[in-house]
This record gives sequence, C-alpha cells and structure tokens, in this order.
Amino acid sequence: MNWIAVVVAALAAGLLAFAWFGPLFGPAKARKVAPGKIMARSRPERVAAITGGLLLLTSVMMGHMFARIGADALATRPWLYFMMSGGLALAFVIPALWISFSHIRVPTRVALIDAGYWLAAYLAMGGVFWLLA
Repeated sequence: MNWIAVVVAALAAGLLAFAWFGPLFGPAKARKVAPGKIMARSRPERVAAITGGLLLLTSVMMGHMFARIGADALATRPWLYFMMSGGLALAFVIPALWISFSHIRVPTRVALIDAGYWLAAYLAMGGVFWLLA
C-alpha cells in the first residue's frame, strides 16, 4: 500500500473541507442551518482533529482497495481511481448521508452542499492515489 499517498490524500480532503465549508459554501450552509445566528464551535481544534482522523481512516481504506486491485491493473486502467473513489461517494457515502439527513429534516441545500463535498473529496483522494502511483 502506498502510505505516502494515503497521508497526502487525507490531507487533500482536509484542505478541501476547509475551503468547502469555509469561504466556498460555509456562509450558505450557515444561513440554512442557523438562520440569523453565527455558528461557532467552542473547540474547533477538536473538530479538526476528529475530521482529520476520520479522513485518514477513509484514505487508508481507499489505499487498501487500490492495493488489492494491484498496480498493474491500475496502470493499464487509470480511470479506475476516479470510477472507484467517486463510486464510493455516490453509492455509499452520499446515500447514507441523505438517509440520515432525511430523518432529522436537514434542508436540501445543506444536504447538497455536504454531498458535493464528499463527492469532490473522494475524487480528490482518488486523484492523489493516481498521481502518486
């Protein structure tokens, strides 16, 4: 397994999260989740640490998946990096997220923002594995 790619992929997804939930879509999400209120975490470093750890876990599993497919197969079919990483987001992560969100009545805009992040993050991680193969 390519451990350097595992760490870089998790970092890429984490950096994307800061941009996605910060300047890109943070204000739009905040308006829907807490209209008229400023959402602030009392311990943002704790949230960042948990997020980083879980993204690393995701990246390890993605690295394991690519290692099981094998370098030779991936070298001849590089689109598998994106097909499989994006497929994980589209077939597992986003449906699970939307099922959970439907039970707690999360606004559609928030669900779309979060789903977009996960698809972009998984594709970015797949891209890192492809670039560092």
